[in-house]
Amino acid sequence: MNPRERRVARHQPQDRAAAATRAPRRRAVPITVEQVVDTALDLVAADGYEALTMRRVAAALDTGPASLYAHVVNKADLDELLIGRLCAGLALPEPDPAAWRDRVRDVCRQVRDQYLRYPGISRAALAMAPTDLSALRVSEGLLALLLAGGVAPRAAAWAADALLLYVAAYCLELSVVRQRAGQDDTVWVRDREELRGRLAALSAADFPHTTRHAAELTAGEPHERFDFTLGLMIDGLARR
Repeated sequence: MNPRERRVARHQPQDRAAAATRAPRRRAVPITVEQVVDTALDLVAADGYEALTMRRVAAALDTGPASLYAHVVNKADLDELLIGRLCAGLALPEPDPAAWRDRVRDVCRQVRDQYLRYPGISRAALAMAPTDLSALRVSEGLLALLLAGGVAPRAAAWAADALLLYVAAYCLELSVVRQRAGQDDTVWVRDREELRGRLAALSAADFPHTTRHAAELTAGEPHERFDFTLGLMIDGLARR
């Protein structure tokens, strides 16, 4: 079975008993897909997603890039495996019409916390068609929660996509902010007080609302703003 065939097989339910009795194929290099994913996640945790390349994964495994392609089709396939691994670690709550809003928030927070463990990795989730079974399990779980809350099917489907998109974008932005904080040549605003002062010092004639509400514009911790935005989205669905 070549890497593309294995990729297709990963996206389909398998007969585990049959898979267990299937004779393993001999490989010249004792590398598994799980080892590739583990190594890639370690690299992202240490150096960020932007530093992740197939060549670096191969070097960390003490092999050549060609050996990886016996197990992973390409970088996009590796991205899907990484997101699938993170999704597999989520605990999805059961649908409950009385508590659907809190449970949707819980899933989104879990996804957020998984992404933030690996700086920038949510970039891999953007524009990704959900075909990995673990990722599909998350979208299925969100859809079930929204439907249990009485959200219409199409609105629920679009909302599940929008919620996951917001979580990925939020985590990516936060990762970029944290990365830039350690680079003196890219930091133009050192802290919130400096930003508030800059906004308040603008021309009141040109920016009347910005100068008047500089404190509000810069208030709140990132996760507070995250929860606020989730609330806007979820409450908006409830009112539809």
